Amino acid sequence: MSNFVKDADWLDWHPSPSKPNYTLPAGAVDAHCHVFGPGAQFPFAPERKYTPCDASKDQLWALRDYLGFSRNVIVQATCHGADNRALVDALNHSSGMARGVATVKESVSDAELEALHQAGVRGVRFNFVKRLVDALPFDALTRIADRIKELNWHIVIYFEGQELPELYDFFTSLPTTVVVDHMGRPDVSKPVDGPEFKLFLQLMRDNEHFWSKVSCPERISLAGPTQHYQDVIPFARTVVEQFPDRVLWGTDWPHPNMKTHMPDDGQLVDMIPLFAPTVELQRKLLIDNPMRLYWS
Repeated sequence: MSNFVKDADWLDWHPSPSKPNYTLPAGAVDAHCHVFGPGAQFPFAPERKYTPCDASKDQLWALRDYLGFSRNVIVQATCHGADNRALVDALNHSSGMARGVATVKESVSDAELEALHQAGVRGVRFNFVKRLVDALPFDALTRIADRIKELNWHIVIYFEGQELPELYDFFTSLPTTVVVDHMGRPDVSKPVDGPEFKLFLQLMRDNEHFWSKVSCPERISLAGPTQHYQDVIPFARTVVEQFPDRVLWGTDWPHPNMKTHMPDDGQLVDMIPLFAPTVELQRKLLIDNPMRLYWS
């Protein structure tokens, strides 16, 4: 039994998601998901900003099979800090069907990095969302980036749209492939051709080593689930159509820190053809791109 008590306002993952109407192509990859604990086995970090419910690897595999995915990319959750044991355990029990994105500190040893690589880690995540992390030491992040470049890993960056101008120069100085979480969380109340999102598109256009996940409409939308997150579609479709070889999609299960509602994972899958309207674009988004980045 876990000694951890989840936050009073925590929303648990959906217990009975709908079966998607959209049939995923064979070999599809859920390229952004998480595992939490279980806390009794893999304790949450003392410095965490939230305490979640448990969300185990076995529950993730069950969702994968139910929705019709073949593979997962598991991203280290901030509630575990730089203790990657839950992530590594999931990778080691995935029969090679999962890859990982870890969180590391500058003090990480070469041997620890190599062990993460052997387990299936192929990137590190830098979180710039101020409510989720303490101040970030840019010099230390640069030194981490230089070290992981030797492993041919990439960097995943998580930030919110309004923060891009002040972070732009640092992001473009990173020496590896860079994957942006959730299109940089654009403000969808603003026009898709407005200056804020235009800066993100410029980042992608001018830096061919940048990729984007077109994920998490449930976090970005103001319209909400009853309107099928329709206000996110123009943003996601723009990114997919302009950068078809550098986009990824993921469920974000178990949807940490959702406050308004818990999304139906089946409904999220049904948005894929709205983001990527052709079979060719869907194949790139779900198979070709994640396989190239994580399994090649």
